[in-house]
Amino acid sequence: MACGLWFHFWLVVITLFAGSMVVLLAPIDREGRLIQFTAKWWGRTLLRVARIPVEVRGLEHLAPNQAYVFAANHRSNFDIFTLIAILPGRIMFVAKKSLFRIPIFGQALIRMGSVPLDRSNFKQAVKSLDRAAARVQAGASMIIFPEGTRVATPELSPFKKGVFIMAAKAGQPIVPVSLSGTRFIQAPHSIRMRPGPVRVVISPPIHPQDYRRKEDLMAAVFQAIAANYDPDFPHGPRSSPE
Repeated sequence: MACGLWFHFWLVVITLFAGSMVVLLAPIDREGRLIQFTAKWWGRTLLRVARIPVEVRGLEHLAPNQAYVFAANHRSNFDIFTLIAILPGRIMFVAKKSLFRIPIFGQALIRMGSVPLDRSNFKQAVKSLDRAAARVQAGASMIIFPEGTRVATPELSPFKKGVFIMAAKAGQPIVPVSLSGTRFIQAPHSIRMRPGPVRVVISPPIHPQDYRRKEDLMAAVFQAIAANYDPDFPHGPRSSPE
């Protein structure tokens, strides 16, 4: 518990500082480079404070200056810190609407170009996904969690179709990202945490235009994430991705 309280104290302090910097920089940082630098500093600093070593494989699959839709499994808030810290380029999120109500942090998300998603309102959700697709078309990369929310179970949950409709509209490659180890660091809705390693495997991009049916595209992304996701890492026998 003490470790969790210590981390959350610094989470608040570092988030307030980084969020305030993003809000202040937004009017003068038209290209978003300083905002992205600040966001990456936020993620990397939180990982250092929490003593989380991250092993990354597959960055060679990403082309410079290419926009992507990064699709990742989701077990912990540390997924967000990790992805922001390691992924290249301009990054934004499709995130649940409640996060945008958090003072300063929510404003920073908006300045980054992230899109709030209200799953309880179908029409608004469609508009949000269309807005996200337009931003990817304009050159920003988007992080999505196809399972829909943080999941407590080790196994991957079925993917939501809406984010794949958005990805197909965006017309940019989808990159499956497998995160292993974060579920042991902090469970959903818990303040308790314990430091441990995280492994990130970035699979080759998948092109939506190669699939006639959304279900086939979803299945391809699911299989790619599952192939390199180890629910028992770092405690299980499986030591390397397939």
